[in-house]
Amino acid sequence: MNAHHYEFVRQLLKSRSGLQLTDDKQYLVESRLLPVARRAGLTTIDDLIASVRSNQTPVLADEVVEAMTTNETFFFRDKVPFEQFKTVIMPALIAARARQRRIRIWCAAASSGQEPYSLAMCLKEMASELRGWQIDILGTDLSQSVLEKAKSGLYSQFEVQRGLPIQLLVKYFSRHGEMWQIAPELREMVQFRRFNLLNDLTSLGRFDVVFCRNVLIYFDQETKSSVLERLHAVLERDGYIVLGAAETVVGLTDSFKNVPDHRGLHTSQGPRPPSAFPRLVSGGRLATISNRGI
Repeated sequence: MNAHHYEFVRQLLKSRSGLQLTDDKQYLVESRLLPVARRAGLTTIDDLIASVRSNQTPVLADEVVEAMTTNETFFFRDKVPFEQFKTVIMPALIAARARQRRIRIWCAAASSGQEPYSLAMCLKEMASELRGWQIDILGTDLSQSVLEKAKSGLYSQFEVQRGLPIQLLVKYFSRHGEMWQIAPELREMVQFRRFNLLNDLTSLGRFDVVFCRNVLIYFDQETKSSVLERLHAVLERDGYIVLGAAETVVGLTDSFKNVPDHRGLHTSQGPRPPSAFPRLVSGGRLATISNRGI
């Protein structure tokens, strides 16, 4: 790939997704875009980028962005955030929402669904405490292809072996040929939607918990600050945001404070701009935890 085309890809990714590529990532670009070029019937990556630049096939630009922004994920990744969800976040929200009996959760980089489904399994394991509650899990991602996979709930043997305890595999998955499919009642607990974090977030409504893990590390400082401030605007005043272990709010925003002794877990603080955000996403599905299916 020539230098001009590499710079074009960098600018395209920055404007479309916020992803900041450093000068030394050309090898990554080439490895991810070569399959895109071949699917388009093009010989080289330079041919692919030339086609994107000429706007001959607008959908190619979307495919380039999707190929570069697809990130690794697996069930119960890093374990600690899910322990925090069960032992810190949910007990606090159950107490605070005892009157409304409703909680909204957003996974802002849902990828192929393992994170929101891991949370759904956590909630199912807490069914006795949540009987009669309404739990809404929204999973969003920039890539339509990974969201289609997430909606299907189908995973390979390799994927279910990564992080998923065997007892949960047996309890919540069924075998479909060479694949494993998560149970219908868990698929019904999650709504998936294509969404770009650089866009206006207010259309999504307000949330009690936001998981935005391993996303900020790909942004420059200005974009990190902007995204955090806008996440703060859609988070309830006593809500929680969960970041990746290598991510921090320090030096980026004063809108969140760290929960002591819980790395990556932050609560909302500071003034929030006036708003009239709806509590629910229009057309969203609420999962009521009841005796049925538990």
